Amino acid sequence: MAPVSEASAESVKRVFLVGATGYIGRAVVKELVARGHSVVCFARPRAGVGGALDEAATRRALAGAEVRFGDVRDAASVKRALRGERFDAVISCLATRSGEPEDAWRIEHGAQGNVLAAAEAAGVARFVLLSAICVQKPRLAFQHAKLAFEAELAASGLRHAIVRPTAFFKSLSGQIPRVKAGKPFLVFGDGELTACTPISERDLARFLVDRLGDAESGVFPIGGPGPAITPRAQAELLFELLGEPPRIRRVPLRLFDAIVGGLGLAARVAPPLRAKAELARIGRYYATESMLLWDEEAGRYDADATPAFGEDTLRDHYERVLREGLEGQELGDHAVF
Repeated sequence: MAPVSEASAESVKRVFLVGATGYIGRAVVKELVARGHSVVCFARPRAGVGGALDEAATRRALAGAEVRFGDVRDAASVKRALRGERFDAVISCLATRSGEPEDAWRIEHGAQGNVLAAAEAAGVARFVLLSAICVQKPRLAFQHAKLAFEAELAASGLRHAIVRPTAFFKSLSGQIPRVKAGKPFLVFGDGELTACTPISERDLARFLVDRLGDAESGVFPIGGPGPAITPRAQAELLFELLGEPPRIRRVPLRLFDAIVGGLGLAARVAPPLRAKAELARIGRYYATESMLLWDEEAGRYDADATPAFGEDTLRDHYERVLREGLEGQELGDHAVF
């Protein structure tokens, strides 16, 4: 895989961060603070999955940073949070929690647009955006919403970095509890349909903060140190670490197709089912598409061409979770199994 070097210089000292209470956002706060940057986070009064964090809990979770509260969906609220002060850069780790179409456009496009407009008005020089590598082949509402904002950011004139990570460690951790409970690891098809080079939250945070030192704008697909791993190989790794023979159950894709098709038809006569139909389409997408760099000319995903960064491996992650538990790696609204 193509290695990626760290930025050679960092001039940014004051950073405005949105999406700070999310999985990657918290890691970015820690990285910024560790490097001595001055960080202002913008968060909801009730943050986290299901609004589990009140303002005091949010401040504790984002130790070392100043926290200001408001609503990213409200342009005036975002503008007030900057208070007319000088910021060298904005980092956005905003993302829809559900992936439902209405929420995706509200957050991935609308809220991001509010942040961009406030950044432009405040004279911010640099904007670092956490996106996703799956926008290479957009079929879902949240992917189209991400691309729409990426285009607005690129057209804004701000120096920017659009970072598209492959897969997070936590997205490959959802089946650990069921495997530990003696149940089989579920794979779609033969378990070899897809592959990814996942990256840890710590390494991705490092990569995002490194982008503050870049002189030019760009789009950065990025994965972990690899090698690329399939769902079947993930299962075999888990059972190896548990010292048990692999128990793998195949789930036919036609079952997913039936669910997607059925919900799609039902949604035509029962609009409330549209969100569930989209969630089913999201599930099928990830069951059939690799999270690697897409080679348009060759018409295939290319693991060798996917840029690699960081030190943490999936083996390291699984060992830690088996030893310490899933705290901080819970899928929440993104759970499939």
